[in-house]
Amino acid sequence: MSDFSHIESAAAGTAAPDRELDEHTAQALCEGRHGDPFAVLGPHEQPDGGVILRVWLPGAIGVEVLSRETPARLLARPGRSRLPGLFVAHLDYIEPYLLRVRWPWGEEVVEDPYSFGLLLGELDLYLIGEGTHRRLGACLGAHAMSVEGVAGVRFAVWAPNARRVSVIGEFNRHDGRRHLMRRRHPSGVWELFIPRLAPGAVYHYELIGADGQLLHKADPVALATQPPPLTGSVVADPAPIEWRDDEWLAARPLRQASEAPISIYELHAASWRRHGGDDGPCYSWRELAESLIPYVSEMGFTHVELLPIMEHPFGGSWGYQPLSQFAPSGRFGSPQDFAAFVDACHVAGIGVILDWVPAHFPTDPHGLARFDGTALYEYSHPFEGFHQDWNTYIYNLGRREVHGFLLSSALHWLREFHIDGLRVDAVASMLYRNYSRREGEWIPNRYGGQENLETIDFLRHLNEVVLEEVSGAVMIAEESTAWPGVTAPVSEGGLGFDWKWNMGWMHDTLSYMGQDPLYRSYHHHQMTFAMVYAYSERFVLPISHDEVVHGKGSLITRMPGDRWQQFAGLRAYLTFMWTHPGRKLLFMGCEFGQWQEWSHDREIDWWLLGDAGHAGVQHLVRELNLLYRTLPSLHEQDDRPNGFEWVVGDDAHNSVLAWLRWSHDGGATLVVVNLTPRVLQDYTVGVPREGRWFERFNSDSELYGGSNVGNGGGVAARQPRAHGQPCSLTLTLPPLGALILMPG
Repeated sequence: MSDFSHIESAAAGTAAPDRELDEHTAQALCEGRHGDPFAVLGPHEQPDGGVILRVWLPGAIGVEVLSRETPARLLARPGRSRLPGLFVAHLDYIEPYLLRVRWPWGEEVVEDPYSFGLLLGELDLYLIGEGTHRRLGACLGAHAMSVEGVAGVRFAVWAPNARRVSVIGEFNRHDGRRHLMRRRHPSGVWELFIPRLAPGAVYHYELIGADGQLLHKADPVALATQPPPLTGSVVADPAPIEWRDDEWLAARPLRQASEAPISIYELHAASWRRHGGDDGPCYSWRELAESLIPYVSEMGFTHVELLPIMEHPFGGSWGYQPLSQFAPSGRFGSPQDFAAFVDACHVAGIGVILDWVPAHFPTDPHGLARFDGTALYEYSHPFEGFHQDWNTYIYNLGRREVHGFLLSSALHWLREFHIDGLRVDAVASMLYRNYSRREGEWIPNRYGGQENLETIDFLRHLNEVVLEEVSGAVMIAEESTAWPGVTAPVSEGGLGFDWKWNMGWMHDTLSYMGQDPLYRSYHHHQMTFAMVYAYSERFVLPISHDEVVHGKGSLITRMPGDRWQQFAGLRAYLTFMWTHPGRKLLFMGCEFGQWQEWSHDREIDWWLLGDAGHAGVQHLVRELNLLYRTLPSLHEQDDRPNGFEWVVGDDAHNSVLAWLRWSHDGGATLVVVNLTPRVLQDYTVGVPREGRWFERFNSDSELYGGSNVGNGGGVAARQPRAHGQPCSLTLTLPPLGALILMPG
């Protein structure tokens, strides 16, 4: 079969003839600079017949070529080339083969990576280039699979301007010369199949950038990662996830419809609970499932919202500077562990929302920054590509491949992990080219305006695709300006989100609650203004992590007065929030009135629940969630003007507010709030019906730690008319208290 005469002489110290490999090519291969290794390595048919086989194994002592079908059969003993590490054999013909390699540290038998053909299909490459590939997580990155009957891992990465890309890891002693990748023109995607590599293997990409600089990068489309401070990407376990949430997914469109009650518990997975207290390790996903899910269920929340769990190098960013847009953080376990957590939430009837960050990414050298030696994922000009507030890079959404990268990331979480919604972070910073920039430090769009047209196109496309492909999933915008039509359909010129965080409501009402009650009459509009624009968008009312950090204090410390007044004010404010139009979001710790400002480095202060005041606030939130879910009037018509009616909106002197909430079938619920520390006797409130109105809820009840001032369970409505209503109630309003009444 083979001509071994030259091989024997090579084994004795004479190089095997390889006239086709010129000195320049050999030197590039030796130095790890060769950009087209498949043109040199592996089997190549010769014009005059036969096959030349080149095997590149820097550091190897020797190699033998064996038949893959009959490993005991020797096909050739390649001789050493003049280039150290290059072994060459001439064969009559080629068949599937193995390499038996002798290293200084031992021997291994493995397939030759350069014996395999093209890996990615032309359609995949075309869609990547067009920015329309919706399953990048299954295309790029590292995937354990079999190719030509051989088990191993297929690697693929987009780096169009790199001169060379290699896969490195312990499996090749981090030698970037060993596993040089094939570039696929014109897409700029590099690929390689490494036989016998298995799930769990840690890897990086080693690149020679466009500027000649040597770079070590994590995989932008890694499906698993090492926990920080380690930076390696991990070959994910391809075992399918055993989902049990078919019933949840089938009912999700109704559970998350505009008429459904949505009450969200926002949490930071690393600091909700820790083993052994503040200094202990984080809970894993499976441990969180065992402890968090029963707690959320007992408290009556319909959803949890997780601060970003995509892998991020700096824990102090709380996840808002992610580097791996396809991988759950290795801090809490494997991707399968995270999927099991989501599945357990769904089985318990709890939805899962993720914070997702397409606005910017950190500058860490192993990340996306100048990935192939050029501004690939980011804008090249600092006026467009660098975020001054956060010292991060801004995604260039005008580039098709980056647009597609982020679109596919969003779909990855929604489809592969059954996530019920994405809260898109920092939308305002994406929409405006002059966001947080001084005059002369930003570049206008092509029309001379401040709007980022690429972002608008991306957000609209994203929301249209999610609506089309993921039944019942919701998209939520954290958008802090008055940008019109954030939740309007794309067909009507809107951005197409389902909900928007109502930052104005949050800012105004917290500002009001921070006033001494003596001066609240001068700020009364802050509690009523949100109803002026309440139906311009579909809103979430957020008391989020941002309101209990950076010196703002905790929610309860925002309340003025002595300890009793602070607790009473907090209870009244939470009742105001739960009965106001808009879906609810409350950050962890606020549900029991934590005193300390939140810190990501310690767990929240669970020990406070031994105090009756804190336990009372927790009981109140639990009861508010129950009322919110069971009273249609509190949620059915959140987005409709006929679901809300002011009764008393102008009593600034007494700091009293009263309103009616209406269900579809005309069911009425009356809410009355007294935001002074005085008991108000004989206060008249108009109501639409005669008869007894039951005091369904009183935030001043002793059950919640209050003084138990109230109305003995109910009051009869009688003449005269009041506040435009046909009859009225005469009520005792508790100090810093809120009442919910319903007709009998």
